[in-house]
Amino acid sequence: MSAIDPSPSARAADPPLGHAPGSPGSPGSLRAANQRRVVALLQQGGDAPVSQADIARTTGLAPATVSNIVRDLAAAGLVETTVGSGRRGTTVVIARGAGLVVGIDFGHRHVRVALGDLGGQVLAVDREALDPDHAHGDGLDLAGALLDRLLDRSGATRESIVNVGLGLPTPLAADGTVMAAAILPGWVGVNAELEAQRALGHPAHADNDANLGALAEHRRGAGRGHPNMVFIKVSSGVGAGLVLDGRLFRGAHGTAGEIGHLTLDEQGPFCRCGSRGCLEAYASVGMAQSALADQFPGAGIDQLVTAARQGNVSVLRMFEDAGLHLGWGLAMLANLINPSTIIVGGDMSRAGELLLESVRVGLRRHALASVSAKTTVTGAGLGDRASVIGALMLAMDRTELIPAAGLS
Repeated sequence: MSAIDPSPSARAADPPLGHAPGSPGSPGSLRAANQRRVVALLQQGGDAPVSQADIARTTGLAPATVSNIVRDLAAAGLVETTVGSGRRGTTVVIARGAGLVVGIDFGHRHVRVALGDLGGQVLAVDREALDPDHAHGDGLDLAGALLDRLLDRSGATRESIVNVGLGLPTPLAADGTVMAAAILPGWVGVNAELEAQRALGHPAHADNDANLGALAEHRRGAGRGHPNMVFIKVSSGVGAGLVLDGRLFRGAHGTAGEIGHLTLDEQGPFCRCGSRGCLEAYASVGMAQSALADQFPGAGIDQLVTAARQGNVSVLRMFEDAGLHLGWGLAMLANLINPSTIIVGGDMSRAGELLLESVRVGLRRHALASVSAKTTVTGAGLGDRASVIGALMLAMDRTELIPAAGLS
């Protein structure tokens, strides 16, 4: 798959998610483009083998052309084939030996690391708690320690890694610099891509964690089959990843989707962004903990979810109110972009239907009837791993397996 420049301006021209790039030209460039199309199809299909017949059908290439490409890819050690019988015939999968990718997802109080192959298979995932005021270097050191643990568990080494994807709960500048200090104060002004590359010794590509959650859910989760969808991550902050016409939409400067800072009440509580009455102040983990601090001092979101499931009326009301406010904010977004589905992820989504049902009510109250009637609201299919799996996919997408001239 061809490398893609990670700047927001270049990202705006990314190919539609789930589609392989390729353009005609000289015989050599056409061959390389066709090879990339086949590799991209295999990568985006996940770890399940794909038959050569299905490759030909999906790409529009002639069966003989696909057979030649698969033969060349196998000779280069990039794919493995299995000769079957019956309708599926020979199946193809990206070879494990083609390399490994790493996904890292930083939250306000945690870091999660995933190890995967270039075929999209997740090999191992681990998570550790972080001090919310940690310095970026300490966070990257912990991520490196988690990575070494995963490599040891998988019988691999750092030499097998080809790329790293990094998810951060903050807007990023075109060069990967963290622009806001609200959730990760120890990272503000830091070029996350350069620092991750220095710490881990491999090329790193950073994006907002909600964008990566949208990428993962669109390809592998609840967003499959939805070219226009919203993924909203509700944790310490509230952010949205937008897929429009099959493309991840980042906006002119990479900050699209900051739905947590929609103003619901200009006389409402102060938000850490400096405004008042933001959606985030009514629907986030911090709001939940603050609202219930007297009854549940020091409780984490899992304890609050347990209390709600046990029938505690205060916690049930908190999730209901949070969902209604989320639905209100999402109604504004749905009226603007008309998604077919809204996928709710992040820590607050662990409440499941206790939160989601009131989100639907809020959406119905505030969106146009023609919009809310045709917009589904569901939980993340990949659960709390959506952003880290999206980080793996980012690393995979930025990995160039086929040289510019193609395979000979």
